[in-house]
Amino acid sequence: MFAIFNKEINSFFSSLTAYIVMAVFLTAVGLLIWVFPDTNVLNYGYADLGAFFNLTPFVLLFLIPAITMRSLAEEVRNGTIELLLTKPLSDWGLVVGKFLADWALVVLTLAPTLLYYYTVYQLGNPVGNIDTGAVFGSYIGLLLLGAVFVAVGLWASSLSDNQIVAFVLAVFVCFLLFAGIGAVARLDFWGEFAYPLSWISLDQQYADLGRGLIDSRNVVYLLSVTGLFLWFTQNRIAGRRQ
Repeated sequence: MFAIFNKEINSFFSSLTAYIVMAVFLTAVGLLIWVFPDTNVLNYGYADLGAFFNLTPFVLLFLIPAITMRSLAEEVRNGTIELLLTKPLSDWGLVVGKFLADWALVVLTLAPTLLYYYTVYQLGNPVGNIDTGAVFGSYIGLLLLGAVFVAVGLWASSLSDNQIVAFVLAVFVCFLLFAGIGAVARLDFWGEFAYPLSWISLDQQYADLGRGLIDSRNVVYLLSVTGLFLWFTQNRIAGRRQ
């Protein structure tokens, strides 16, 4: 597993992949938060990073599938997946190694955004007039949401040797899980089933964590969805051994 992790990390940073991902993400989010007038936090008049945490999941929804689309699809296309399966490596070791490498890149991409928190913290009147608990909870939510998106992306990458197909499928499933279920739950005809349906939507889980109270139910749910898609991927890899 650690050999796969090191291989993937070295692959990211020995090419332009990691640097392009970080540059695109930080540029896109930076423009949305500090430049564009409709989402500029400086126009709000109070110290708040709500715009950042509301917009970032939608950026990650496209960025993470772009990271994961090559993880297994490229191995299948190049024929190296068969070589990997002949190594003394379990299916879970292969899947988890690639998952951790992709998630590590997401974590490293999010890390520089802590500067946004520091900037808004200093701009507060008085200094530090910001809901630190909500910011901390939202970052936990972003990391867990990123883990779900990575797991979905890996699963999509395991289904095809075409990276574009893997990308489109991953974006669709991530959007469905994050925003689609919640949108359907808000339709009038669900009645008493509206709340449980909306609760399983990822945006509801993310919003709950963003309130500053880290509820174990939200954490367990997001980790469970991550584990479910990793299990789907492991089953797909196991099928190739047969």
